[in-house]
Amino acid sequence: MPLLRRTIVCAACVLTSMGALAQNALDDIVKAGVIRAAVPTDYPPYGFVGVDMKPQGLDVDMANYIAAKLGVRAELVPVTSTNRVPYLQTRKVDIVVSTLARNAEREKVVDFTSAAYSPFVSGIYAPKSVTIKSFADLDGKSVAVTRGTIEDQELTKVAPQGTTLMRFEDHAATIAALGSGQVPAVGSSQPAVSRLMQTQPQLGLEYKLLLSQSPNFIGIPKGEEKLRTRINDIVTEARKSGEADRLSNKWLGRPTGDIPL
Repeated sequence: MPLLRRTIVCAACVLTSMGALAQNALDDIVKAGVIRAAVPTDYPPYGFVGVDMKPQGLDVDMANYIAAKLGVRAELVPVTSTNRVPYLQTRKVDIVVSTLARNAEREKVVDFTSAAYSPFVSGIYAPKSVTIKSFADLDGKSVAVTRGTIEDQELTKVAPQGTTLMRFEDHAATIAALGSGQVPAVGSSQPAVSRLMQTQPQLGLEYKLLLSQSPNFIGIPKGEEKLRTRINDIVTEARKSGEADRLSNKWLGRPTGDIPL
């Protein structure tokens, strides 16, 4: 065989091998019997450490659900918002199930499921004793928001003229205003309010109105199309079967709503 032809054939073999290696994550997971899932442990209700010192939350439940559907064990790897993508890029984890929104910048380094598994909700929260069924019911009420946030922006658009928006400089002060009774309602994210629900259950806080929501997707290592397709099928099944709604109702107090499928 001429040298040039042998070189071309060898190069083709190398490229083929590299392509195979680039998509072997699913096979490796099944062979090992374990999937390493990045989850939050400091962001209730999506992920936090329970009184039994074990991770729990919506993202944790979804990670375990995915593992069960694959027929493997879930190895839950605690991550933060800053290291979850690097963990995926360096293959410290196989998937990210950690309130991960899909955007153009992230799509340069991470692949995503096309189906979302849960919403990230910002809304109006208040005690059960406070009647708020529509934005019109905010007329004459004071609502705490954090200055410049999406909650501040959205509520400014829809609140009746008689609503008093009490703007605070950080989330802690905003939530504290509700906890202390300074205001009867707050515009905030579900995770922030969830912490108050846990520490002060006597307030009887509940979700009232939706301000905004952005979907959460599963992050997959770039180029792992076999794994992405399989995980996407599992998420799609969870959405269609009602499992995703069950988890969302369990942890967020509302169904998944209108998020990509």
